Amino acid sequence: MGLRWLSRRVLPEKMRQRLMLTSFIMVVLPIVILGVILQYEGREALLQEKQDKLFSLARILDAELGTGFDALLADLPSGWQDRQAAIQHLNARLAPITDKIAASDPGVGVGYYSRRLDAIITYGPSASYGHTVGKAIAPDHPGRAVMRAGKPDVEFGSLVRGSVMNAMWPIRRNGDVIGYIWANEFTDAIERQEQTVDRTVLAITLGGILVAGIVIHLMSKRLSHEVDMIVGGLARLKDDLRQPIAPLRGELGEIVDAVNNMAMALLDARTLTENILTSIADGVVAVDVDGRITAFNPAAEQMYDVPATEVIGQSYRSLFADHMHVASALLDTLDTGRPHIGVTLEIPRKESVWRLTATSSVLHDAENRRIGAVVVLKDVSERDRLMVQVMRADRLAALGELTASIAHEIRNPLTSIRGFVQYLADCDDPEEWRRYSAIIIHEVDVLNDTIGKLLAFGRLRPPKISRIDVAHLIEDVSFLAKGQGNVQIDLQFEKDLPDIDADAEALKQALLNLLINALQAITNDGSVIVTAAREGPDDIAIEVRDDGVGVEPHHVGKVFDPFFSTKPTGTGLGLAMVHRIIDAHHGVISFDSRPGHGTVVRIRIPIVAPVSEKTE
Repeated sequence: MGLRWLSRRVLPEKMRQRLMLTSFIMVVLPIVILGVILQYEGREALLQEKQDKLFSLARILDAELGTGFDALLADLPSGWQDRQAAIQHLNARLAPITDKIAASDPGVGVGYYSRRLDAIITYGPSASYGHTVGKAIAPDHPGRAVMRAGKPDVEFGSLVRGSVMNAMWPIRRNGDVIGYIWANEFTDAIERQEQTVDRTVLAITLGGILVAGIVIHLMSKRLSHEVDMIVGGLARLKDDLRQPIAPLRGELGEIVDAVNNMAMALLDARTLTENILTSIADGVVAVDVDGRITAFNPAAEQMYDVPATEVIGQSYRSLFADHMHVASALLDTLDTGRPHIGVTLEIPRKESVWRLTATSSVLHDAENRRIGAVVVLKDVSERDRLMVQVMRADRLAALGELTASIAHEIRNPLTSIRGFVQYLADCDDPEEWRRYSAIIIHEVDVLNDTIGKLLAFGRLRPPKISRIDVAHLIEDVSFLAKGQGNVQIDLQFEKDLPDIDADAEALKQALLNLLINALQAITNDGSVIVTAAREGPDDIAIEVRDDGVGVEPHHVGKVFDPFFSTKPTGTGLGLAMVHRIIDAHHGVISFDSRPGHGTVVRIRIPIVAPVSEKTE
């Protein structure tokens, strides 16, 4: 969190500036580190070179000394006894050598020191340092440590000559250290050479940084220009997908090609969508989360009698006049997130009222965030008009069939009655009158029964709703139906079956008809199963299943028609009456049958009746 905050505070906002800063850091930092390393290594190399040079001079002097001081004092009569004479004698012999070595490398001082004499023998160049001959070095002089240890050493510091880098080489003869040789150089000269190295490294480093900065500037400028081209192209594509981004080279060119390809694919998809919206006969209206219209196809223009150019971006509510109290499935979906399917709406027009069915749903983006809602409107005015005509034709056809069926049911008894009456008109035998009058009375009863059932079917009274125990009612009906035969009736009820609002007598009549039909459909051994269970939160389902002879497929659609029956002695009003009773309870009845496999009749009725139908 702290790093992100720091990056937002420190890093510039523009990409080019960020790129330049990042590239500069990535390039300059290695150059600086390399410069520091070069400076350090250069100083070390310079010091090592100086050290190697001074030790080389010391080894030359060691070689020039030959077998040692003893051989050089052999021609001195007093030998080592006269210290001053020995120093002068050795100086006379060795000074030309040290002066020659010192002259070969100006700024270098070289010399011999005798441990036995404890004195400087020679110090070249003699012209500058000859006065030091014969002097002893200080007790803490590093030369004494070299003679004690017998190992070469380099020291920096203020010595006899001043501040120098002093390379000291022990003189070892016959296993003994008889003195040491030194070769030194002023540290000022070394520091000047080190400063020269530093300046050279600094110049190289600054030059590298300058070149890197120029290269970074040019590359970032070019990259920034290409990125600006892409950004500008994307801004144009936002308004018009037909304006591709200009092609580029390299990886950015691949990005541009991919963006252009996606733009063309999106354009094709948008064109396809627009063509579909333009071509379909249903109205399509989409709104954003604020209820402003974002899509309005030509079919919607015709339905609302307004062009799309006038409503795009406007509030959807503006399509309706203030006095028009129109329920909107689209706005309800936008407010609640609840979709609607096939909701019937009415839109008042100047000359008529348009009947529409609306199907609305929520619109989501790729991240499943709600971005609005859409509604599909289907004009059903013509369909409803045609349905009214079809229903009228169906009713007329049904009336015709009903009239023919009634005529058939009445004609047969009347024909019999007329025949017997004609016969008895010419008959004087009282026995014949008694015999045929009973037949005439039976036929009249048949006519009366048919007319009674027809009246009952045509004048179905409103249900007398009360709270009933549906399980107890089914048990009563099954007990009554058992008298119709020896078929087993199996009752299967869901646990804790709720009471329902229903007309007990009417529902009992309907269930008794279904059970009697089921029992009569079983010719041999079989069973009838009656189940009752809750279906959803508001309904209860009752199912009567038998394994009887079944009904032919082409008859299944007619079983609820009045006067249709597959039984030779049936009136065809039983199932029609059941259908009327279930309809009066706002229920649904279905009939499924297969020959040889039995029949299933399923009833679904609401647990709670509408308030207007309840009685005290």
